[in-house]
Amino acid sequence: MRVGVIASGTRHPVLDAMAGLLAPAHHVGWIDPGHVTDPNGPLADIYLLKARTRPALALARTLEDRGAPVVNSAAATGLCQDRTAMAALAHSSGLPFPETTTFPTLSGLSDATTDLTRPLVVKSRHSRRHDLVARVDSAVRLRALAADWAQEPVVVQPFADNSGQDHKLWVVGDRVFAALRPSELASTDRGSTVSLPLGELPAGWIDLVREVGAVFALDVYGVDIVDTGDGTPLIVDINAFPGIRDQEGAPEALAALVTATGQPNSSWSKSASCPGLSPRIG
Repeated sequence: MRVGVIASGTRHPVLDAMAGLLAPAHHVGWIDPGHVTDPNGPLADIYLLKARTRPALALARTLEDRGAPVVNSAAATGLCQDRTAMAALAHSSGLPFPETTTFPTLSGLSDATTDLTRPLVVKSRHSRRHDLVARVDSAVRLRALAADWAQEPVVVQPFADNSGQDHKLWVVGDRVFAALRPSELASTDRGSTVSLPLGELPAGWIDLVREVGAVFALDVYGVDIVDTGDGTPLIVDINAFPGIRDQEGAPEALAALVTATGQPNSSWSKSASCPGLSPRIG
């Protein structure tokens, strides 16, 4: 079986470890979505969509249109990048998610806000690396943010009192992993991520995280949850194909998902070359 990993540039320890587990019975190759000149060559048997850039999503859609399985789908991945759409689906599905309001620009929000009666969380509408995520306690702080992010489309949510720890839960197929990390809203020093035994999670949280996967049609994903008191969960973010670093068993879970999902493709031979497929990103 041939496995195509759609990833841009950086190395991914979990993906590298997964490739080692699948070899030599299966071939795992990396595809840089920015350097695919012909997406219509022979298909791999399954693709993993790690990159979330526009070229990556466009390539994934093309591969799906040609009948190839892509994990996660382009539609599900794109949905997790739009925090407005994410909130709408979460609310309509009854998931515990903050009230979310969208503003076309941060400067527009700042101009409309003269006073704050409660802390807010301001986030870039479109999730990406180095996006805006900040707690705002005053109109002065909001204006300071707007000076640097004036034209940024944003979502605004009420800040929920919590322990100051983000519960990071990851799902890979039928496996769940968990960790604790200091919230980026609580301090400029995020600290380290510490693995958390599943038995230490509040009752019902694992079922909730699996429900997220069903609602958002995800197979590999992360859910950030805060405890708002007595184990009451609030989902503050959902990510398609996160890094899942330093979680024992994650590469094995991903390899198992690949072999269970991929179907041998009779359209290629051992001499055929899949579009952009290379042994590894350098």
